[in-house]
Amino acid sequence: MFEERSTNELESLIKGHPEFKQLYQQHKDLDRRVMNAELGVTPVDDLTLSRMKREKLAAKDRLVRMADSLPH
Repeated sequence: MFEERSTNELESLIKGHPEFKQLYQQHKDLDRRVMNAELGVTPVDDLTLSRMKREKLAAKDRLVRMADSLPH
């Protein structure tokens, strides 16, 4: 998700900023749920899957903006 950022930088953001950590966990949860739906592990209708993908993308966008604006 943050390919251009080092692991240390990402860990620092997660440890030092509770809001970032919460949003990061939300994104990871949505990523897992989308993957399970796409693999057929969890049955989900198309509308719900689309909604989850939009939420995941919105969370990623917010994470990138937060990471760019927060001190590391």
